[in-house]
Amino acid sequence: MKAILQHNIFTAATHQRLCSLTLPSSIPKISPTRISTTINFNPNHKGPFNWASFKCTATMASFKPEQARVPPAVQLPPSPITQFKIGLCQLLVTADKKRNIAHAKKAIEEAAGKGAKLVMLPEIWNSPYSNDSFPVYAEDIDAGGSASPSTAMLSEVARALDIVIVGGSIPERYGGNLYNTCCIFDTDGKLKAKHRKLHLFDIDIPGKITFQESKTLTTGETPTVVDTAVGRIGVGICYDIRFQELAMLYAARGAHLICYPGAFNMTTGPLHWELLQRARAADNQLYVATCSPARDATAGYVAWGHSTLIGPFGEVLATTEHDETIVIAEIDYTTIEFRRTNLPLGKQRRGATVRWQNVQQVQQDCTWDLIKADRNKALQKKKAKGCEEMPHFERNDEDEEEEEEEEQGSMDSIILIQKKKGKVEKLQTR
Repeated sequence: MKAILQHNIFTAATHQRLCSLTLPSSIPKISPTRISTTINFNPNHKGPFNWASFKCTATMASFKPEQARVPPAVQLPPSPITQFKIGLCQLLVTADKKRNIAHAKKAIEEAAGKGAKLVMLPEIWNSPYSNDSFPVYAEDIDAGGSASPSTAMLSEVARALDIVIVGGSIPERYGGNLYNTCCIFDTDGKLKAKHRKLHLFDIDIPGKITFQESKTLTTGETPTVVDTAVGRIGVGICYDIRFQELAMLYAARGAHLICYPGAFNMTTGPLHWELLQRARAADNQLYVATCSPARDATAGYVAWGHSTLIGPFGEVLATTEHDETIVIAEIDYTTIEFRRTNLPLGKQRRGATVRWQNVQQVQQDCTWDLIKADRNKALQKKKAKGCEEMPHFERNDEDEEEEEEEEQGSMDSIILIQKKKGKVEKLQTR
């Protein structure tokens, strides 16, 4: 017989995050969907069942790429321009905030003078990168003006130079909390979006580096995709790049480019900085740009540098070493479609496979009402075989007591009670 189990694809927290996703107005918000999975087992089997041994097949077709992502992927939107130059300003950051702001302005103007239509700054470019500094250098971005001199400068320069600025990140003070925030300004100087770092940098590598942003900073709550004069851009900050699901969401929302201002360190930088950029670009077949502070060996936190532009085939298009510099590189969005035609990953996604959960989670999330609703079908089959009563599905009381004691992830039980020739047989799955 078949029992139909229905389960959620995402947790409630992820559902809330997706529904609050900062998206261009042209993209409708879509709630996560539910799918059904068919589990086949032999009702004549005696003794305990092992869920892991079940043959599980999805009720959907093998290839349903549109169901591999939630919300469903949208087609790559047309961009106002398809070819332009990007400028990555790898800046040396000091403890002098006024100097940092003036220095960043000069670098942006230099990049624009070299033809860049999109200019990007590093993570925490107006302040030393330390928990002690974040509260001191934090700005009220929403208030603007003198309350946020860093973003006021970015807005002014974007409008004056007719360029898009992905403004690295600065410490933001909002509602009694501190955030690591990136501001995106369009060519008219207006703030198009703010991205607050979703994944805080809390690591401890003995003998190498220990840092906990969570001591002072608060996590952001929403991914950010924004339409600009140079196309649709997804934004992440440094540690966000380690979480591939964020990049996959941006790709599914039609981003041409993902910008990651970041400040990897001397331990993780050599190992992972370029690797992660190339992985995010190759997996999602889009452009990835990163911008780091220049290396200051005397600072409390020493940045790796190596600001880079990666193409949609995972190729390094432009990069640098650790010194202060401006990287100018060409972006051509037609390459995205070319690569996606050569390697059509979007059409080859296995929706059924990707959406499948482990059996423990499926069993937890299953809807028992659906199992009961299937009893009529089971009754017809059983009567044809001489069964006296309809199969009955219920939770075992003993198992429910055990669940309270077991760790999260323990599985419920399905009890199949069959009366045949006066004998009651229990088939229990665990």
